Amino acid sequence: MVTQHLPGEPIPVLNNPFCKEVFPDIQPKLPLVQLEAISPHPVTSEKRPAPLCCNHLSVSSPQILSTNELQELSDEVFRLSTVHEIVLNADLKVHMVNFPPHSLENRVKETLHKAFWDRLKKQISASPPDYTQAIQLLQEIKEALLLLLLPQNSQLRSQIEGVLDLELIRQEAEHGALDIHGLSTSILSTMAMLCAPFRDEEVQGLQSLTDPVELLREIFRVLDLMKMDMLNFTIQNLRPYLQECYVQYEQEKFQKILDKLPNSLDNTTEWLRRAAAAEVSASSLQSQSCPATSSSPDAHFQGAVNSNTTVPSAMSVLNRGYMDLLCWEPGQNEYPETLLLDQARLQEVQAQVNQLTIIAAVLLVTSGVCGSTLFDSPGFIARLKLVTKVLLEGLSSISEKCTSLKGQIRSIADKGNAVRNIIKQRIHLFLSLFISPDGQKSQKDFPKGLDAIQEELQEVGHRFRSVTYHNRQVFGPFYSAILKKVLFPEAEPDSGRDSM
Repeated sequence: MVTQHLPGEPIPVLNNPFCKEVFPDIQPKLPLVQLEAISPHPVTSEKRPAPLCCNHLSVSSPQILSTNELQELSDEVFRLSTVHEIVLNADLKVHMVNFPPHSLENRVKETLHKAFWDRLKKQISASPPDYTQAIQLLQEIKEALLLLLLPQNSQLRSQIEGVLDLELIRQEAEHGALDIHGLSTSILSTMAMLCAPFRDEEVQGLQSLTDPVELLREIFRVLDLMKMDMLNFTIQNLRPYLQECYVQYEQEKFQKILDKLPNSLDNTTEWLRRAAAAEVSASSLQSQSCPATSSSPDAHFQGAVNSNTTVPSAMSVLNRGYMDLLCWEPGQNEYPETLLLDQARLQEVQAQVNQLTIIAAVLLVTSGVCGSTLFDSPGFIARLKLVTKVLLEGLSSISEKCTSLKGQIRSIADKGNAVRNIIKQRIHLFLSLFISPDGQKSQKDFPKGLDAIQEELQEVGHRFRSVTYHNRQVFGPFYSAILKKVLFPEAEPDSGRDSM
């Protein structure tokens, strides 16, 4: 999550870390069609997730929403995405925007800031001085300090109110007796009491500044950092409480969105329908001694629905749907609405699975060619894994590494390579067991040929299981209702078959 503002504009933060409504005024209202989710990466990362936008939700009906309804919908999506990121991302950090030094955005920002502070300096240096803008900044500093207080800091609140008494400050300015440096000293003293220990050095460094304009500018800079610290503190304190009630909270928020946009599950329905068709097709092939006459999963699915063929369970269909996300091709189909908030996470898991597939295939081929003498040498496997990973990173497609890999290893770049497909099947089987309710059994039945990547694969499995478990907990009732219609189109509404 990032924030940006003009000089002198305070960043809103929560007054109470344990307020009932989560982040209602954490930042200015976002555009109606571009609601950006909080970044799922820590402060050191520049990667951003795909945002959940109102226009990502299916709206095939001619329903027209008013401006107020659209704004309410935007608020619901923002709060839903905020809670979702806090619960799932333990490394969530809020940080300031840092534009590249030579970018257009940075040049515009520096130009605006310079004009702002040059104007303030001109006003203070005038004869007589004009303190209009300076008083406004002092008011914003007062508001920022009060926002950093916890409810129990009543004594410090009274102290801030007394030192930054705006009525008294205006009277002093009118009589030419306003002491900006003296007020700044009191402000720095208060900031030193409120800041986190790792900000002490920055606050102390401001005490050596003598130019009032430069001092006010630096005070705002450090206050912005303190607000970020407070917001991260708030997130950290909210997380354990949200983890206890996030399922009900996210269900209620999504239901509100669904009430406004009844077709917001169209892509999810199609995703589950394809998974059900594939599951029925796989079951039919396993039960027959010869290949089925039709190669279309939909044909198998329709035949199963219209006959007495055993219908797959809702859990098996949902698990297959999750596994299909690891083979998702951009532009192939619309992503399920219920997984938009996790799309970046799942795509990262997909990329890691593809990378591990190549690494395991390279190790397997190398083992067969070089034999145990070289393969069992200390550090050889780790070195080969590292080299292969470096070759894969930064390439837009796997085929680009053909110029670097030789012989049998080169053929692994082909998606139809037999070794690669075997490794891929074993990895997907492992992950499918990992995300099942009794997924812990998968650790006992680790696939053969993958021992060299066991640690990495288990790490990916835990990440995949975390996302799917959360998604299943929140959207299970929605999936049950959809799968009941897909698997049992003629069932009675109260047949009870919609349980996961």
